[in-house]
Amino acid sequence: MISIDDFTKVEMKLGTVREASKVPDTDKLLQLQVDFGEEGTRQVISGIAEYFDDPQSLVGVTCPFVTNLEPRTIRGLESEAMIVAVHTKEGTFSVLEPTLASVPPGTKLN
Repeated sequence: MISIDDFTKVEMKLGTVREASKVPDTDKLLQLQVDFGEEGTRQVISGIAEYFDDPQSLVGVTCPFVTNLEPRTIRGLESEAMIVAVHTKEGTFSVLEPTLASVPPGTKLN
């Protein structure tokens, strides 16, 4: 359990995936270039490759990311955020997309 004070420290913003590719010599990792609007683009390394036969299907998708984590180096690549997604016990996986098309990248989640 975490306190509400801890939770309020988490910063989540919408980002739009501009590039997506598999990290060489791995089965689980994708390398994403994510547009956060005025803030610019960040690289995100995520262990979601097994859910996407074609990483290009993520290009253009806008979804939430945790953006105030310390950068982490994974397989020699710096990851500057973490994607927020759903994964059920049955193995279903989905990124969370806003239903309003007019919500721009960089918008904070409350």
